[in-house]
Amino acid sequence: MTNTTQPENLIGPDRVMDVRPIPCSIKHGLIIRTWLDLPVGAHFILLNDHDPVPLYYQFSAQWPDTFSWQHLVKGSDEVRVKITKLKPLAEVPEPVPHCCGGH
Repeated sequence: MTNTTQPENLIGPDRVMDVRPIPCSIKHGLIIRTWLDLPVGAHFILLNDHDPVPLYYQFSAQWPDTFSWQHLVKGSDEVRVKITKLKPLAEVPEPVPHCCGGH
């Protein structure tokens, strides 16, 4: 029997995603997938046992200006971060060919 963890099962009605019991090897992927699946304007509150600074840097590098990251609790053994999707994710645009004399 395999036990897979689905992001929709991790967020309770209070919008809290408790990742403390999740192994580090899959934690970031689940958090990212959960955020990617959010509609614009929606959020969840990440509950972790440490400040997920590397995850913040990953979001900043891959999806600049598309999210907000707000610390709600920053304790020694409990950190809560509200992560909101602010904009749709831009796809890599196709190059636009220049025509008609170059303006």
